[in-house]
Amino acid sequence: MNRDAGEVKNGSMQARVIAEMRRRIIDGDVAPGASLSETVLADEFGVSRTPVREALKQLQTEGLVEIRPRVGTFVTTPSRREITELFEMKELIEGAAARLLAQRGRVPEIDSLERNLREADAAVEQDDRERYAALVQEFHDLLIAGSDNSKLQAHYRILMNQLAYSRLVNTSLSQPGRASQSDREHHLVLELILEKDGDSAERVMREHVRASRRALLAGLPVDGQRASAKPKPGPAGS
Repeated sequence: MNRDAGEVKNGSMQARVIAEMRRRIIDGDVAPGASLSETVLADEFGVSRTPVREALKQLQTEGLVEIRPRVGTFVTTPSRREITELFEMKELIEGAAARLLAQRGRVPEIDSLERNLREADAAVEQDDRERYAALVQEFHDLLIAGSDNSKLQAHYRILMNQLAYSRLVNTSLSQPGRASQSDREHHLVLELILEKDGDSAERVMREHVRASRRALLAGLPVDGQRASAKPKPGPAGS
């Protein structure tokens, strides 16, 4: 194999490791604080340690892992302050997205949002928290897509990766009454978007994100205290 072909192959392997490890961390399959072993991951993916090492460096730049020299690599555990700061950015981005979508008129994302809310209403009525959590994520993703702003969308993806939102949304929705309140807030946001009231849509969307943040923080252990549930173990450290 010539040098160029080898570099392409390594790049492809690295991209595969990055995508899968990113998914595992964001979905909560690998718990915050879990140790990640280059050797174990290399064996699992059937690659050498080089693409694994480079993949972990990329995940560190995304804020998903922390590499501690001569100690190991660990899934990032965001502090309450970090979560607050990330939610402050989420509030700004999603508020802007609501405003931009309100300016666009009847675009395909509107139909998708209306379908999403019908399904969300049913999930709340049936107390199906897992289904509603998935619909919450879809609602926010549709809102971002509806902004029709590629730069906003790119920043949002990075932010959501750093938050590992999939594993946090269930904590927020575990608070009594939060699911039904969240559903009502989504309806109000869409009503204002349909009325083309960008100012109000942005304001209400930002209020919604703040309410979600409060519910989330109420369900998290105070920094320095252990959560009651044991985290899922990651691959053993080197």
